Amino acid sequence: MSEEKRTSVSHQFEPVFDEHSRILILGTFPSVKSRENHFYYGHPQNRFWKLMARITCEEVPESIEEKKILLLRSGIAIWDVIASCRITGSSDSSIRDVVPTDLARVLEHSPIERIYANGTTAKKLYERFSQEQTGRPIIGLPSTSPANAAYSMDRLMETWGKILEKSNEM
Repeated sequence: MSEEKRTSVSHQFEPVFDEHSRILILGTFPSVKSRENHFYYGHPQNRFWKLMARITCEEVPESIEEKKILLLRSGIAIWDVIASCRITGSSDSSIRDVVPTDLARVLEHSPIERIYANGTTAKKLYERFSQEQTGRPIIGLPSTSPANAAYSMDRLMETWGKILEKSNEM
């Protein structure tokens, strides 16, 4: 990919968390569709919200407010590893010049028990740019992106479905 097509972009929306959030799910950086919609997992083919509904036994949320309520009611926080970067479209593989998110904002105000990565790239970026500062490990989960065709919804549920169970054991 040519350098000219890569655009410098900053994260434009807030993390979702509150004083009851026990689980933090980190993505890499918002897709073009998410940036257009001003909220996480905005591409209509991304399976994140359908998966969250199945895990929490709730209806699939439609509005941003419904999505926030579903997460917070379940003790889930979401954010991204990257605060700004150079990226071509929505391609994680094109990410350069990473400025990591200051995760202390969530970690210091929520009783986070576990941190999960939505996909391999989010896990690698967290380990490279954030783990030393947080002192916390991250658990990788398969990406909910439509690009991850190897994982059906049922197969995603097999791995993602355990996030609430593990948290409840503590």
